Amino acid sequence: MPVCFDEEKKVFHLQGKTFSYCLYLHPTEGLLNLYWGSRLPDGDIAYLLRSYWTAASFDLPPHRMPTELPTRGTGYFGTPAVCAQTQQGNDVTRLTYVNHRICAGKRKLSGLPAVYTESDDEATTLVITLKDELTGLTVEAEYAVLETLDALTRSLRIVNGGKERLTLTHMQSASVPLYGEDYELINLSGAWARERQVVRTPVGRANIRVESQRGASGHEQNPFIALVKKHTTEDCGPAWAMTLVYSGSFLATSEVNNFYNTRMSIGLNPEVCRWQLDPGEEFQTPEAILVYSAEGLNGMSHRFHEIVRTRIVRGAWRDRVRPILINNWEATYFGFNEELILKIAKAAKEIGVEMFVLDDGWFGKRDRDNCSLGDWVVDRRKLPGGIEGVARQVNEMGLRFGLWFEPEMVSPDSDLYRAHPDWCLHVEGRARTEARQQLILDLSRKEVQDYVIEAVCSVLRSAPIGYVKWDMNRNMTEYFSGDQTPDRQMETQHRYMLGLYRVMEEITSAFPEVLFEGCSGGGGRFDAGFLYYMPQFWTSDDTDAVERLGIQYGTSFVYPPSAMGAHVSACPNHQTGRVTSVKMRADVALGGNFGFELDLNKLTPEELEACREAVETVKSVRETVQKGQFTRLDSPFEGNNAAWQFVGEGGRDVVLCAYQKMAVPNPGCHRVFMRGLDAQARYRDAASGETYSGAALMNAGLPLRPARGDYSSWVYRFERV
Repeated sequence: MPVCFDEEKKVFHLQGKTFSYCLYLHPTEGLLNLYWGSRLPDGDIAYLLRSYWTAASFDLPPHRMPTELPTRGTGYFGTPAVCAQTQQGNDVTRLTYVNHRICAGKRKLSGLPAVYTESDDEATTLVITLKDELTGLTVEAEYAVLETLDALTRSLRIVNGGKERLTLTHMQSASVPLYGEDYELINLSGAWARERQVVRTPVGRANIRVESQRGASGHEQNPFIALVKKHTTEDCGPAWAMTLVYSGSFLATSEVNNFYNTRMSIGLNPEVCRWQLDPGEEFQTPEAILVYSAEGLNGMSHRFHEIVRTRIVRGAWRDRVRPILINNWEATYFGFNEELILKIAKAAKEIGVEMFVLDDGWFGKRDRDNCSLGDWVVDRRKLPGGIEGVARQVNEMGLRFGLWFEPEMVSPDSDLYRAHPDWCLHVEGRARTEARQQLILDLSRKEVQDYVIEAVCSVLRSAPIGYVKWDMNRNMTEYFSGDQTPDRQMETQHRYMLGLYRVMEEITSAFPEVLFEGCSGGGGRFDAGFLYYMPQFWTSDDTDAVERLGIQYGTSFVYPPSAMGAHVSACPNHQTGRVTSVKMRADVALGGNFGFELDLNKLTPEELEACREAVETVKSVRETVQKGQFTRLDSPFEGNNAAWQFVGEGGRDVVLCAYQKMAVPNPGCHRVFMRGLDAQARYRDAASGETYSGAALMNAGLPLRPARGDYSSWVYRFERV
């Protein structure tokens, strides 16, 4: 059974295929966490509690003991999982066990994205109810074991069962104690155009915060942390990891106490989120996905990828092969007309591209980025036949048509803002901070949500549009609402996210055949919450092939290649000025949802032929890339080479991608050591016809074909024979 309760020993034993998670009902200290790690035969490990008692200690038991849901004010001195302030001003909370229930299936979270199931036999859920007797605060801690996917989800449903208003100040979806301090923390850090760089830091005896207060999960930090041992590598050693299914501000922590034990947690950021609970009201935290791997970081990522690809991503495009597209942004920016758009689309069709996407500049008076956001009415100076006219002409060429939106924003120079200046996030009497000369619509307000839904749906109804790029190009300032009372202003960021999720649910449900792709100044909101509504995300505005090696490598720690938008862009690169070959750019972009972001008409005949060959290659491997198991081989953060591979469903087809950044004089021959093959099988190289044993490719390695010059790349396709 995935969830068992030993009534006599008071132990809950939660089991996936390879992990165990054990909780204990202590008679005086409440719900404790005894263990999270490799699967145990049973939960008979209460003896571990002896390691937490000391003969004499200045600290109280709540700080020494492995409390599952730590609270404030009764002896625990770290970051609480739950904290509620009373009207008297104190935030002392003591949660005691009330009851529990075990049931088949998994509950859908109201108004929030979460891991879903397609049948009740996919999950077993444990709900443990705890209560603070003085205030009436009740917490339902929900644990869903996804046995086949080998993961655990965590969330809290918090109810005010008392007679007075409470203010929630801390709402951590998961808070898990681990034994010892000899860990290293991995997080994905960066900035615009260099998102999700892999950072590995010894935990030591310090507290580490990984967070966003920006109203978005952000370019700077991703809502993910992992604790690993010093010897953990891509292929071996333990890893404990969490990611939050949420797209707003978050906090993830690693804390080491004075008994040299470590706690990791993830949830809403208390710096920017407080929530008022009147009697009878409830609050639902976002869901955290917990993964344990004894097979290193690749094992961790394999679990995350399968969950995100098959039980976060939904809808018609979950399992469909994604089309090869071309986007006009770097080809034209705002300076286009219908004739130029059709010329680019025609050239794309000739090399086998399947979709044309019209980016920013098609609406209002949008000749620069200083106006018209919110006015989603076509600019007929540029497109005399409107969106319908250009879309139908593109369709007649044999291409699908896509369109860019930035629905969450408003320009001060817009008809929408002039009509509704109070519809943006703002503080009355203060200047409204602009970024990119735009403000953020207050999606905590239903009338604003309704406007966005109708404005976008009206355009999508007007023309044969098969794809939407949903952009968001700034972070929150003055994140307060004209629609909230003063005591609820700190709810605005989370209410915004709930409003955004409602907007995306309504629009994507109304147009289920449209392929939606998220974007936020590139990859600034690349998270599982957004992927619940849109199956892919623009990985980064930095399309430089060499930079993308690290960005895509880091992104893959949590998110599958099927979620990553990756394009061949103009050269010299518009972000770095670097010059790389079409082949290098294409071979890197092959590692995601492939497309182009340039004007094909400006390429040389040789470059155009290289693009045509790239399209043919992508079409031959994209089923394997999208649905296969992705494994990292050589890290671009650790040397001059990078490599990764894809093994298709059933293990028959294998794609190996390898890259060299800089040329080396008088070089040795670099070998790539593949993983996850059948050691006894033989694999045929599609290009040379040569066959290799799986054991040889994994243990002896594959020498890369010689290459000269900087920025070299190789793509090998193998078939098991």
